[in-house]
Amino acid sequence: MVKARKYIYHSHFDGLPKETDLKLVEEELPPLQDGEFLTEAVFLSVDPYMRSRASGVDLGSTYIGSQVAKVIESRNPKHPKGEHLVGRFGWRSHTICDSKSDFWVVPDLEDLPLSYSLGVLGMPGNTAYFGFLEICQPKPGQTVVVTGAGGAVGSIVCQIARIKGCTVIAIAGSEEKIKWLSNDLKFEHVLSYKDDDFGAKLEQVTPEGVDCYFDNVGGEVTSVVLTRMNEFGRIAVCGAVSGYNNDFSVKVPHDSETAENGGF
Repeated sequence: MVKARKYIYHSHFDGLPKETDLKLVEEELPPLQDGEFLTEAVFLSVDPYMRSRASGVDLGSTYIGSQVAKVIESRNPKHPKGEHLVGRFGWRSHTICDSKSDFWVVPDLEDLPLSYSLGVLGMPGNTAYFGFLEICQPKPGQTVVVTGAGGAVGSIVCQIARIKGCTVIAIAGSEEKIKWLSNDLKFEHVLSYKDDDFGAKLEQVTPEGVDCYFDNVGGEVTSVVLTRMNEFGRIAVCGAVSGYNNDFSVKVPHDSETAENGGF
């Protein structure tokens, strides 16, 4: 018998999640049946969307999330022992699956780390790639502003925008992320939304306005960026992480009626 360890949603989040909101428990798994296979978690994801979707998670159920998992026992010839998967199995160590379970097989990544399947080659990378290119439709020479630029999605958007020949304005909050964007990723224009003169600095680095805005945070930062949007600019609304821990909605005033907004 295999005992799985899993985090269950123990109490509803109230503001910033606390350790006591989740509880680590054990679950004894039954023997495999024909067509089933057993996976063991290798990497678990921690993504912003998990906070906002918590309201739909039943108390006592396994907390949501994706994972890279390895098949360690199989009675399904299509999924042999040793195969790696990315599945929406939640925060748990072991999962019994069959062919109808929610997963995809990790292809041969050669020398790339398996963890990339939850990052640049997984949901965050696809969110950045399709959300930015299909909604913002950037063109060389245009100005692109990205909030949450130090995060998994935002940092990829910034790099795609640079590849497309755009001027990138990366916005983050922590000193660590500011340094990483400036020193490691080599972006010229990196702003902290915590600065008292953030609005003035944004105006200074966007003398011709903003053509594309990839928004991960919403709130007051977005209200400032919207004042710089050009006519017929494009806005990709990816997230609103600034309000995920609030028990009220933040309304953002703006007058960018000629900018195209796209949520996804």
